[in-house]
Amino acid sequence: MRDTLSVILGGGAGTRLFPLTSHRSKPAVPLAGKYRLIDIPISNCVNSELMRMFVVTQYNSASLNRHIARAYRFDRFGHGFVTVLAAEQTPDSHDWYQGTADAVRQCLPHIDPYPHRRVLVLSGDQLYRMDFNTFAAHHRSTWADLTVATIPVTADEAPAFGILKTDADGVITEFHEKPARDALDGLDSPVSAKMREQGRIYLASMGIYMFERDVLREVLLTNPGQTDFGKEIIPAAIAARRVVSYPFTGYWSDIGTVRSFYDANLALAQPDPEFDLYDEDAPIFSNARMLPPAKIQESHVRNSMIAEAAVITEATVEDSVVGIRSFISPGAVLRRTVMLGADYLPWRDPSKRPGLNPPPSPGIGPNSVVEGAIIDKNAQVGADCRITNEAGVDEADGDGWHIRDGVIVLPKNTILPDGTVI
Repeated sequence: MRDTLSVILGGGAGTRLFPLTSHRSKPAVPLAGKYRLIDIPISNCVNSELMRMFVVTQYNSASLNRHIARAYRFDRFGHGFVTVLAAEQTPDSHDWYQGTADAVRQCLPHIDPYPHRRVLVLSGDQLYRMDFNTFAAHHRSTWADLTVATIPVTADEAPAFGILKTDADGVITEFHEKPARDALDGLDSPVSAKMREQGRIYLASMGIYMFERDVLREVLLTNPGQTDFGKEIIPAAIAARRVVSYPFTGYWSDIGTVRSFYDANLALAQPDPEFDLYDEDAPIFSNARMLPPAKIQESHVRNSMIAEAAVITEATVEDSVVGIRSFISPGAVLRRTVMLGADYLPWRDPSKRPGLNPPPSPGIGPNSVVEGAIIDKNAQVGADCRITNEAGVDEADGDGWHIRDGVIVLPKNTILPDGTVI
């Protein structure tokens, strides 16, 4: 993969992931208690020996930039790097990135000086594991100008994606952006017998592309008004170039909404998850924090993941993800909840705590019950609280809390008083 550069897109404002994106970009959102979403595409690249990466950022990028700087430092002899390309004003452009394609277009002056034949374009907010060597081999063997990674989906799932139609050789002949359920006739593509048995006969774009270098420059520079890969660049390229599908049948989740983020995290804690965090042949890399092990005292823990430095005392934790430095007090109950962790434990000297006016006691207070929630970093739930959404509300906003897609979300640094009921 020495002839390939990767460009990882940091995403837009992330409004569908609010309030998790209030203080950070989508790729910087914590995952599985100890990682960040950006660690997934970077780890896929490292495991594929694709060591030259550009991360294109724009919105709320400070924490993402800091994480990348701390986590990914390559030695000077390996020629590898992870470089952040933030939106900037230049003599050629005074605008912020207008879309995925425009972001790469504006970054071409920074990318072009590096020797390469191909460019791999990735999203920074997806959960999957892919060997890009296999992807590149498919791209080369099919003589593609552009290869689009696709995943088979059902008719019920198809309206949420860009649907690509292929011929028997895997060449993409049509593109339909989020077609209606009743407009899918004739849009099915050749798939394996197993996929057909499952009704997964429509190919959805995964937002993962491999371009020949000259092709990428041409489609971006000759069409300056086209700002988005999925909606504009790819459909136009199909008519003029050899665009090929790379069928992917593994686990893939687009972390675009609060519900998808919540479901993906909880799935990781189940006994046999589709995405295996424990694959030693393809590890997930991240910031190597020097933290002590988790401590669990006289507690009941079932089907859950507990990250480093978490402390759980005389509590119940079921079907949950508990992030780094999380503190759960005696008598507390945590079910179907994702705790993103904390930057410090409650007994940390206040003068040494990070941030401005951080909550005094982050974590879950004594005898509180939390179910079906996402608790962002440093959030403090007081004693005897009941955070359960028993009424089944789908969307709501309150003082220090939000409900999105039926999931309660406590924003970063929130303090809920004793006895709060949501």
